[in-house]
Amino acid sequence: MTKTFYLMRHGETLFNVRRKIQGWCDSPLTENGIRQARETAQFFDDIELDHLYSSSAERACDTAELVTRNRMHYIRLKGLKEMNFGVYESESEDLHPEYSTRDSHYVQFGGESRQQLRERVVETCTNIMEQDDHQCVLAVSHSGACKQFLSHWHEPDEVLKNGIPNCCIFKYQYENKEFSLVDIFHITEYS
Repeated sequence: MTKTFYLMRHGETLFNVRRKIQGWCDSPLTENGIRQARETAQFFDDIELDHLYSSSAERACDTAELVTRNRMHYIRLKGLKEMNFGVYESESEDLHPEYSTRDSHYVQFGGESRQQLRERVVETCTNIMEQDDHQCVLAVSHSGACKQFLSHWHEPDEVLKNGIPNCCIFKYQYENKEFSLVDIFHITEYS
């Protein structure tokens, strides 16, 4: 039986605006981030979600509450958290090394590798969708987590030409412990 899984990025945060590295540390949604999440709620108004999950980060929880108009109970899961950047957390994004060299760069500074993040998110999302009563699920997460999840199933550069904007939604079909990307939605498409 095919199931539907939505994975989305949280709304814009203070650290996004200030260009700060935001992995396991947190910052609040901006007014724009709140607006983005409220506009994204329109997308989910006609979708019958049966379960809602969120990263344990406040920015993701707040987004989950806003996009479902506080109508759903949700479960916070650490497995949906962003990549841990170790001592780079809350520092300037200018300190990131070149993207091609980031695979395991942060491990030496107390963080995670991309592979560790990918395995964590794939395992978490698979465990969610393996539950019998989970037919149409939304999970709110983070840019890096969404990209690493996608990269486990698809070549991300083919589908992510413009990155992963805030409140970007990935729609997947789930069957036989595999996720297949159906579409990607941005708030400008339905607001």
